[in-house]
Amino acid sequence: MDPARKRTLRLIALLGTALLLAAALMYTTFNASTEAKTPSEVVAGAEPGRSYELTGKVVDGSINRQDGDRLRFAVRDRDGTTAVPVVYSGVVPDPFREGREVIVTGQMSDDTFVAERDSLITKCPSKFKKTPPARGSTA
Repeated sequence: MDPARKRTLRLIALLGTALLLAAALMYTTFNASTEAKTPSEVVAGAEPGRSYELTGKVVDGSINRQDGDRLRFAVRDRDGTTAVPVVYSGVVPDPFREGREVIVTGQMSDDTFVAERDSLITKCPSKFKKTPPARGSTA
């Protein structure tokens, strides 16, 4: 076989393999992502045994630390209409507190959201506050 033809075939095989790997990576990246649900969405349509990412604000006065690393608190919608009690165990991020936006992964069990261990994430509050218009702005 001609050496130039051999190099061309190798190049085509390598590019084909790279394209297949890139497509597989994109497929798994987009299929693995899940949309976080609000408490009202979880309460309205939670399926037993299905894992969800719950997002919302920690309800004032709801944080109750129990034995060891166990924590109970409630998460409500941003507008404050629906709240879900959460049972969590694991590492608690330093910025965790009442009124802070959080995301936690777990399942509904009866009327309580049972979180997976070490799945609690706090959101940065500055990203979710509306900024006032600049002075002199006519918008």
